[in-house]
Amino acid sequence: MQAGLPPELDALKNTIRQIVKNECYPLEAEFLANPTREGGDEGAPRGIAEALNGLLGTLPKEDWDRLNSISKETGIYTSFVPEEYGGGGMGALGHVVLDEEVHKSIVQLPTSPVPMMMIGAATPEQEQEYLIPSVEGKLHYAFGQTEPNAGSDPGGMMQTCAVLDGDDWVINGTKTFISGAESSDYLLLQAVTDPEKRQRGGITMFIVDNPSPGLSFDPIRLWINPAKDQQFTVNLDNVRVPQTKVLGEVGQGFTLGQKWLVHHDRLLRGSMAIGILTRALEMAIEWAKDRVTYGRPIADRQAIQWMLTDVYIDIMTLRASTRETAARADNDEDVRVEASMIKYCAGEWGWRSIDKIMQVFGGTGETLDLPIAHWYHILRHARIGGGTSEIHKFVMARGLLDGRVSFQG
Repeated sequence: MQAGLPPELDALKNTIRQIVKNECYPLEAEFLANPTREGGDEGAPRGIAEALNGLLGTLPKEDWDRLNSISKETGIYTSFVPEEYGGGGMGALGHVVLDEEVHKSIVQLPTSPVPMMMIGAATPEQEQEYLIPSVEGKLHYAFGQTEPNAGSDPGGMMQTCAVLDGDDWVINGTKTFISGAESSDYLLLQAVTDPEKRQRGGITMFIVDNPSPGLSFDPIRLWINPAKDQQFTVNLDNVRVPQTKVLGEVGQGFTLGQKWLVHHDRLLRGSMAIGILTRALEMAIEWAKDRVTYGRPIADRQAIQWMLTDVYIDIMTLRASTRETAARADNDEDVRVEASMIKYCAGEWGWRSIDKIMQVFGGTGETLDLPIAHWYHILRHARIGGGTSEIHKFVMARGLLDGRVSFQG
């Protein structure tokens, strides 16, 4: 457990916290009180609009523009982006600190949608065409790995293939559950280029422009928000991609994808859960003190006290683990197993804790006028999205049995 954050990250945390409290909290009631038939918020910056999956609310475009400007003017927007790309260079630890504070509000402060896997892998031309505009929020990407029969074992079961034809790679196959695919400007998409090697040098990452001939999308309706298309099946029918659009080296695409997953889809699920639960616990404590039954505040009831303390324990334990793992990642340590642990705990602990928060609120917690029900959807999904809890336990067990991780302290 870390004794504390470096001074610069502590200052960043306090700045973000104050901005979120002053600028985002006051907008929540309006946001939740104005649902649209489609769901989500078309006035939001595109990166935020995608993040609003499961949230039925809208804000005027001028409110989003103001939040976007505040984030950029304070340097929060790119604080975690490496300095060579115009960011603050706060690294993975800075990113989880920022992400925790941002997720305390149902109205999220915009931050850069930078594709982390491109950093260090993109050519100078790819940096100028894709990476820099993405850092600035001008372009948005989707990550294409999951397939209908290759979700939990993408390396071993991936069927989408790419064959070299002259100066182009020709890609055929299907991806599914790809978040924000249809509205993305480009996809970072994996395809098998050597069926014998597969994840050990036979899967390549391609930059696929959207639109491209042969590229099409089918929306997937999800229980989180059945009225809004946010995830898609991606169909690739002889999609031609020039050799200049290979990201990194041919055959190394699976490794690049794992780099993205460790940071974006595992570590950040930890900070997301912490941010949500921290705010939810604050709200539950206030509610418990004010809510009176049989002449006494429910905060006096041991049943309520124990639920609150259970949530507190989950928050503190998950925060310590997430920050330590992020700090180790910044030291270039291999944290793939630890990141799976973070993702597992974020889903399992996050869901059980938000369930207790909802129980404290009773029927009020189920209303769509509060964030609780929306957070419940998000944290229940966290047990499945990005790899099921069972798959991540398998990853952890494999790391223990082959000696790649230590638990000795």
